Amino acid sequence: MNSSAVILLIEDDIDLNTANRRALELKQYTTLTAHNLAQAREHLNNREPDIILLDVMLPDGDGFDFCQEIRGETDAYIIFLTAKSEHESMLHGLGVGGDDYIRKPFHVGEMLARVESSLRRRKIILQSAAHNSTTLVLEMSKLSATLDGEDLDLTQKEFEVLVLLAKNKNKTLSGETIYKQAWRQPLIDDTRALQVIISKLRKKIQNADFDIIAKRGEGYMLTVE
Repeated sequence: MNSSAVILLIEDDIDLNTANRRALELKQYTTLTAHNLAQAREHLNNREPDIILLDVMLPDGDGFDFCQEIRGETDAYIIFLTAKSEHESMLHGLGVGGDDYIRKPFHVGEMLARVESSLRRRKIILQSAAHNSTTLVLEMSKLSATLDGEDLDLTQKEFEVLVLLAKNKNKTLSGETIYKQAWRQPLIDDTRALQVIISKLRKKIQNADFDIIAKRGEGYMLTVE
């Protein structure tokens, strides 16, 4: 299954990190890896993941504390990876903003099942405050986008760009940021590919109450009033 889902895997055990990353990539998830919280923060400064797989015991901090730190900055689904079995510890993890947990040792199949289940619940729903406004629904697991129930028939790249803009609604994203995240490579001189995608998206959502606007010298923004 092709997927535009971004998974951030935070695990200090190098062998386990590598094995889990390979399993996720075989499912065609875009997988970012970190062996400590410092590396995780770097990723979060550059990318908004859909799911964070977060080890509780890390060399430079506690996963529960980190979850509490970032919860107000990301709406990613956070799954703790923990050897702790105490019921109170798990309740604490959920209380600081976690969504689920997997006890170590776990089979990789269990991890993948939890990820897939989480993605099925991941939707972005945009609706303006206007009376009789239109509704845009983006479903990560299906790579589908509908406007008032009508399929927008997006290509995978169009979907990825629209998801990125929707996650950052009413915020300007530079062309370089969008290109780097959607194409997985730096934007050098060729801006044409992104311009074509933006143009196609604007036509496909032209009947909505929101729009994608270009801000000269700054980038693009999906406006939702």
